[in-house]
Amino acid sequence: MTRLTIKALQKQREDGVKIAMLTCYDASFAAMLDAAGLDSLLVGDSLGMVLQGHDTTLPVTLADMAYHTACVARGSRRAFLIADMPFGSYQESPQQAFRGAAELMAAGAQMVKLEGGAEFADTVRFLSARGVPVCAHLGLTPQSVHAFGGYRVQGKGEDAGQKLLDDAAELEAAGAGLIVLEAIPARLAAQVTERLHIPTIGIGAGVECSGQVLVLHDMLDVFPGKKARFVRNFMKGASSIADAAERYVRAVRDGSFPADEHSF
Repeated sequence: MTRLTIKALQKQREDGVKIAMLTCYDASFAAMLDAAGLDSLLVGDSLGMVLQGHDTTLPVTLADMAYHTACVARGSRRAFLIADMPFGSYQESPQQAFRGAAELMAAGAQMVKLEGGAEFADTVRFLSARGVPVCAHLGLTPQSVHAFGGYRVQGKGEDAGQKLLDDAAELEAAGAGLIVLEAIPARLAAQVTERLHIPTIGIGAGVECSGQVLVLHDMLDVFPGKKARFVRNFMKGASSIADAAERYVRAVRDGSFPADEHSF
């Protein structure tokens, strides 16, 4: 089985076929999600919360990310693999980012994801020029939770919305091949998607994005505590975990997820 590439995801965007992505952290789930038809698996630093029990993603290390990336890479055969750059692994300099990205790519990632706006355009440019595909992440960026004062919707208001639009355009120009938009108004996400040529992946960003992503443990209603507005429990009514994953893929493809109640 041939693994999907960023070009394949770009073609889905151009053909109007929604991209279905979930987070994944181990080989067993990776194999199951492959079989369910996921286009992409994100080895997210969300593992710090759903696997390690931390309150935020901040304690996750590069070694943690490399370990789980290797697990997912061994378990999957088809899905495009993206790995998060954890907090502290890329903010210092583009050279630092390259060293961390190289470790994740060696573990099996096809692309690395980093959080932040135009201030990281030089880093994106540096990585892209050296053969490291980059996924940008705008809106609610969990590594900045303390700066935001909590997990709050971003991009509200004309000035904030324009900045996010400008940041997205600058990151694309710097070489980003994909962009995650988290917890922003659906109207703003639609504007970003229309303006860019690369796929946008929404999480709490409305149905007009090129695709959707959720944290696996949220989608399966495993993670305890209050769920974000953009989460839907796909285990409800499903006969198995595999069935829930297949339902998620179908709902993303046909545009029934996210619905209005999952958007801002």
